[in-house]
Amino acid sequence: MKFKIDKFILSIITVVLTAYFFPQFGGRSSPLPLEKMASVGVSLIFFFYGLKLSPEKIKTGLKNWRLHLLVQACTFLVFPIIILCFYPLIHSEYDKNIWLAFLFLAALPSTVSSSVVMVSMAKGNIPAAIFNASISGLIGIIVTPLWLGLFLNNTGTSYDLGEIYSKLIVEVVVPVIVGLLLHRYWGNLAQKYNSYLTLFDKSIILLIIYKSFASSFEDNVFSGIDTFDFTVIAVAVFGLFYVVYFLSGYISNQLGFSIEDKITAQFCGTKKSLVHGTVFAKILFPNPSTMGIILLPIMLFHAFQIFIISFIATKASNRKEENQVSYVGEK
Repeated sequence: MKFKIDKFILSIITVVLTAYFFPQFGGRSSPLPLEKMASVGVSLIFFFYGLKLSPEKIKTGLKNWRLHLLVQACTFLVFPIIILCFYPLIHSEYDKNIWLAFLFLAALPSTVSSSVVMVSMAKGNIPAAIFNASISGLIGIIVTPLWLGLFLNNTGTSYDLGEIYSKLIVEVVVPVIVGLLLHRYWGNLAQKYNSYLTLFDKSIILLIIYKSFASSFEDNVFSGIDTFDFTVIAVAVFGLFYVVYFLSGYISNQLGFSIEDKITAQFCGTKKSLVHGTVFAKILFPNPSTMGIILLPIMLFHAFQIFIISFIATKASNRKEENQVSYVGEK
C-alpha cells in the first residue's frame, strides 16, 4: 500500500524550520504586521466556515442523537478526562506547561474536512460525519476556553474568561453568524470554491505557526526540550489517540451501532482540529513565545491522525459485504 506524505504536513515542517533559521520576521521586532494579518485571517476563516454551514443539514442531522452524543462526549469529555488523570504528576513549571499543552489538545474540537473525507473513504455515515464535524467547531468556541480556564486560573496565570470570550465573539462568533446568515445567498459559491478557501485557511494557519515558533525560538522556549522529552511527547500523543479510538469503538459496539455509525464515531471522535488549535492558541495564550510549546502536541497529533486514519480508512473501504459486522479497528 502506497502512502503520500500530506503536503500540509510538509508545509508545517518547512514553516517551523524557517522560523528557526529566520525568527526575526516573526519576533517582537518584526517589521511585518503579522499579528494584524493573522487576526483578520482568523475572522475570514470563520466567516467562510459559517458560509459553508447548512442550517438545514444541521437540523436533519439531529435525528441520530446517540451517535452525535458519543462523538461529542469523546471530543470534549473523554480526551480531557484522560489528560486530567496525569495532573498529579506535575512537579515543576516545565511539567505544567507540557501538561497544559496536552489539555489544550484534548479540549479542542474535531476537524471538519478531513473527518468527512476519511469517513467517506471508509464508507461510513457521511451525513452524520458532516453534522458532527460542523457542530463540534461551534461547541468548541464555548467549551475549549472553559477547560483551559479551570487550570490556568488555578495556576495563577492571567486568564480573564470575559476578555477571552470577547475576543472569541469578535474574531470567531460574529464572523460565523454573518456567514450563516449569508449562506442562502453565497453558500453554493463557497462550496464551489471550497478548495481555494481551504488553501486560504491553511495559509493563515501557517502564518500563525510561523509567528508562534519564531517568537518561541527567539526566546529559547524549546531549550528545555531534548530528544528524550520530544520522544515522550510524541509517544504520549500517539497513545492518547489510540486510547480514545478503541474506547469509542468499544462503546459503539455496546450501543449496537452499525458499522457505518461506528466508523463515524471512531473517526470523528478522535480527530482534533489544527485550524481551531492555532486560532484558539492565538486568543487563549497571548504570550507568543509560549505558543510554540502549546502547539507542539496538536501539530504532532495532526500529522499522526492523518497518517493512521488514512491507513484505517483505506483498509475499511475494502471490507467485504458479508464481513461488515466486523471492523478492522478491532483486530
